Amino acid sequence: MNKKIFVLLVVLMSLSLIGIIFVQSFFINRSLENERQQFTLNVKRALSYVSKQIDDYEYRNYLDNIQPFLKNNKQPDSTSVQRLFVAFEDKENDQTIVHQNIILEERFKVPSLFFEIDADSTDFSNYINEKSTEVFRNSSVDNGSVERISRVREFDDMSDDAKNFLQRGAFKSLISAYNYPIYKRVSPELIENFVKKNLEEQGIQINFEYAIYDNDLSTKIRTDNFEKTENSYGVPIFLDNNNESSFNLWVDFPARNRFLISTILWMIVLSIIFTTVIIVAYTSAIYQLIQQRQISQIKTDFINNMTHEFKTPIATINLALDSIKNPKIIDNKERVLRYLGMIKEENKRMHAQVENVLRISKLEKNELNISKERLKLHDIVEDAMTHIQLLVEDRKGYLKLHLNAAKSSILANETHFTNVIVNIFDNAIKYSDDAPKIDVYSENIGNNILLKISDQGNGMSKQVQKKVFEKFYREHSGNVHNVKGHGLGLAYVKRIIDDHQGHISVESEKGKGSTFIIRLPLIS
Repeated sequence: MNKKIFVLLVVLMSLSLIGIIFVQSFFINRSLENERQQFTLNVKRALSYVSKQIDDYEYRNYLDNIQPFLKNNKQPDSTSVQRLFVAFEDKENDQTIVHQNIILEERFKVPSLFFEIDADSTDFSNYINEKSTEVFRNSSVDNGSVERISRVREFDDMSDDAKNFLQRGAFKSLISAYNYPIYKRVSPELIENFVKKNLEEQGIQINFEYAIYDNDLSTKIRTDNFEKTENSYGVPIFLDNNNESSFNLWVDFPARNRFLISTILWMIVLSIIFTTVIIVAYTSAIYQLIQQRQISQIKTDFINNMTHEFKTPIATINLALDSIKNPKIIDNKERVLRYLGMIKEENKRMHAQVENVLRISKLEKNELNISKERLKLHDIVEDAMTHIQLLVEDRKGYLKLHLNAAKSSILANETHFTNVIVNIFDNAIKYSDDAPKIDVYSENIGNNILLKISDQGNGMSKQVQKKVFEKFYREHSGNVHNVKGHGLGLAYVKRIIDDHQGHISVESEKGKGSTFIIRLPLIS
């Protein structure tokens, strides 16, 4: 795939994923806002019902208290006027409340009392039951005069709507004139029950705090933890005949946000799950694409290197064969043997390269049979040293052993582990521009033996160190590999050491050489 097309696809897929996440977030926020608006609407509806219920409760309570005194079961005659007086003294407010019931026979029209009623259209005839409630100030009695604060009149024998309208309006006027304390008009338990019941009817079942305020001042009717905030909901209560009131019931929901989120929790959870799946799948796909591109590039490099490595020995073999066929050479036994030796060496070289590839393939398929026996690691290192000693000396370098470990017995395969050490030595030689200088150290740490192979070659960067044991990986210098190879040696080394329950790592710095550290378990 073309690099530009690949980058374009990655960018488009990334933008699409970001767009999907943005759209989901938008719809979740919109749903949350809708739930918030619906919550507000339901709370306000519930509180309006609470306000009406409080008024109804207070009015019914008032009627229940004075009803025994206002009832009269006698039938009035045509001339008599029967009166019933009941007085209540309110010392706290320095007032006296007088209820009286008057039954009289008369035909007349009732004027408007405390609110507008059409007197010409409201006709009450025959027996009229006039009920009145008057409030007097007690201090005025001491001065020899009686000061009436208010008077409320009610009339029976009229239509139910008119009667209820008159009575309720009269009651509101009485309460307004009387200035009854709020804590005597309603109890905290009653407020809590009304609010809880109406909220549940609106589908809101969460904890709440409430308080009644009088002109922005808190009253005794409140919960201990109430705090008035911008998210609190208020409704006027105890409305007068002009639908005005100084009292407001405020309700606050400390867990409102959690409640709102819980209403769309299933949507949030599913969105998170699906988005996570998409992100994981997308990331995995991108990773696989990048890996495939890298593998493709590595395989291309591998084929190029392998072709180059095979091209040289094949060319050498062809030249040797052509030389042998020369009549002047074929009779020269010494030169024929020399060319045959070259053909054999080049053939061995190609065979070794093929074996490297096959060993890695078999290791990956777990088809490589590795039999192990008790061996001395020091003996293996010394044997591996003999394989590359001539190469080191030819480049005027050195390989020194510092084998200080007291114990070096391990369970290993001699052939494969010798190849491991030889591969590391070979890398140290190939990646040293100057004369190779290699030092080998060993030491015992607990039940393990530590083998360190250090060189003073080119070294490698941190990025290369992370990938140096990967199959086919080789460090690039521009577009050309400075050192011939297939990137299989260290991959083979790691697989063999892993199979021996060991561990290999590398410490290196660019331009200052590398140190390969092998840790293997000892056997007693």
